[in-house]
Amino acid sequence: MDHKRYLDFLHRIEKLKCNTRHSWTSSGRQESVAEHSWRLSVMAMLCADEYPDLDMNKVIKMCLIHDFGEAITGDIPSFLKTEAHEQEETSAVRALISSLDAVAATELTALFRELTEGSTKEAKLCMALDKIETLISHNEADLSTWLEKEYTESLVYGDAQSACSEWTRDLRDTVRQDTLRKIGKQ
Repeated sequence: MDHKRYLDFLHRIEKLKCNTRHSWTSSGRQESVAEHSWRLSVMAMLCADEYPDLDMNKVIKMCLIHDFGEAITGDIPSFLKTEAHEQEETSAVRALISSLDAVAATELTALFRELTEGSTKEAKLCMALDKIETLISHNEADLSTWLEKEYTESLVYGDAQSACSEWTRDLRDTVRQDTLRKIGKQ
């Protein structure tokens, strides 16, 4: 890949380190989109043994690129996100990826399409882990950062996506138990 094009792309996605999410860290500051994507990728790497039939390299790449669009759009919390926001973010991802050389652009476009279609086991795992990582971060944050509706939404958020495998269902249930302990319902 041409060095200039490579650096230009890295400069554009650097905004993922600057753009914050609705989630807060355990130290009391807002989490960046990059931090979320990084830990999501670590989660995928660490559960690879649970999925010997999946292409975990593909899952990790999906985890890394899933929020590329937020370098341009910023993060919109899931409870505020509309179909128009989703389309804007998808367009931003496509624009970013198209700035790469043909080989990288072709690979990442195919991965992003597979992820958004959500039809493969790899895409489903990425989506499940994405929701679960959000909940883990939420549980790590101080309760003072929670909105009132999050006390109930945190108990069901990501359930549908986590149903893709027994392992993610069990992980989601474990995180739910952590949420219940945090809010004093257990």
